[in-house]
Amino acid sequence: PDLTGYEKFGLGNVKYNISRIHVTAVEFPSASISLIPGTGIKLVIGNASLTIDMNWNIRTWMFRDSGRSTVYISKVFVTAIFSTPLDNAGHTLISLTSCRTTSGDIEIKLNGKS
Repeated sequence: PDLTGYEKFGLGNVKYNISRIHVTAVEFPSASISLIPGTGIKLVIGNASLTIDMNWNIRTWMFRDSGRSTVYISKVFVTAIFSTPLDNAGHTLISLTSCRTTSGDIEIKLNGKS
């Protein structure tokens, strides 16, 4: 979904709109799944990266600008634990029990008229 809002900075507000958000690349160079007896499943993703392209538009009382942006997020690490209980009919349910995510680097390239 698009992101729209405003932030207060100094003497005025900055109104922004981020639209046409597209994930254009995802890499999982290191991923593993293991079983945890009596608990469920552990998913570990290491050193992942993703690239996101989007349009942006900002407006203040002094100026306005718009353009395209590329965001590259790297060194992403995710650890997730899923519980796998059985329902009354004996079917396996999957529920996220915990999730921890960290990212190391974020690079943002803005291309605009100014």
